[in-house]
Amino acid sequence: MVKGGPVWALGAMSGTSLDGVDAAMVLTDGQMVLEFGPHAYRPYTQAEQAVIRASFGRWPGEAGVAEAAEVVETAHAEVLSRFSGVEIVGFHGQTLAHDPRGRGTHQAGNGGLLAQVLGLPVVWDFRSNDVAMGGQGAPLVPFFHHACARFAGEVMPVAFLNLGGVGNLTWVDPRHGTPEAPGALLAFDTGPANAPINDLMLRRRGLAQDEGGALAAGGTVDAAVVKDFLRHAYFFKMPPKSLDRNEFHAVLAAVEGLSDADAAATLTACAAAAVARGAEHFPASVARMLVCGGGRHNVAMMKALAARLRCEVQPVEAAGLNGDMLEAQAFAYLAVRVLHGLPTSAPGTTGVGAAVGGGKISRP
Repeated sequence: MVKGGPVWALGAMSGTSLDGVDAAMVLTDGQMVLEFGPHAYRPYTQAEQAVIRASFGRWPGEAGVAEAAEVVETAHAEVLSRFSGVEIVGFHGQTLAHDPRGRGTHQAGNGGLLAQVLGLPVVWDFRSNDVAMGGQGAPLVPFFHHACARFAGEVMPVAFLNLGGVGNLTWVDPRHGTPEAPGALLAFDTGPANAPINDLMLRRRGLAQDEGGALAAGGTVDAAVVKDFLRHAYFFKMPPKSLDRNEFHAVLAAVEGLSDADAAATLTACAAAAVARGAEHFPASVARMLVCGGGRHNVAMMKALAARLRCEVQPVEAAGLNGDMLEAQAFAYLAVRVLHGLPTSAPGTTGVGAAVGGGKISRP
């Protein structure tokens, strides 16, 4: 039985970019972050990536989903079993499909099975309750962003940008004491980030990504493609709003006739343009945008963001945070919120009608 008050929680995240599983520990009472603990990373092999990728867009019971879930569960069990001193685990699983106004949301992986393997309580299925209550089910990390802003000593509005397969923006006003307070948060998916670039690199060069943005840096942006990209209906929706990884898959067709370098440069510019368009929704301006996720290592992406935004653009390390582990840490934090019966989403983050808790707890 996990005690009340602060606990050491272990969170895990496997994003749509399919690089692997991040795992990290956080000491938290579900309100404040008190201390960050050890972390680890377990990459997916190319074969594992192929199994998961083949199930994108599929729902429970459909072909290939069970195989994808087994890959996810095995990888998570391997990395999570390396830790000691853990009192509770937050397991996000691998998103295969996300259709909040249709079939719901689908994260592969059984937290109950992990609880048995690890011998620890596991919190999982974080998104379904929010969707059932009318929310988008995403993004969920903003509540943790609020805690991070306060941990970092921010006293004025600040933005967090996560560049994974999809881009997510969180506007945070740390002057509000709790993340569910009206006006504390506004969060939404900006559009595609690394996913189209990664897909392009895999298709054309057999590589997982444009390492450091080197290919894009040598290319020329096709401004007409970017302009047409920004006409997508998604950009005219008011936040909160969320995306499936493949909703912008057509942008790959738009760069089909371009050279590898020009295509990478154009897709990078599209991602940055989507973020800039998203920033237009902020309730108040921010002095800086803190970037986390793999995209912050892409020099071309960071330059494109700096050119389009009216604030300083920095990796989250500038605030003393770990940009590679922020999402894993978030699900450790959210697990403790679920444990203590606290909300995990609110109208300003997912569009749900009122602050609501999510997640289920499986015990060994």
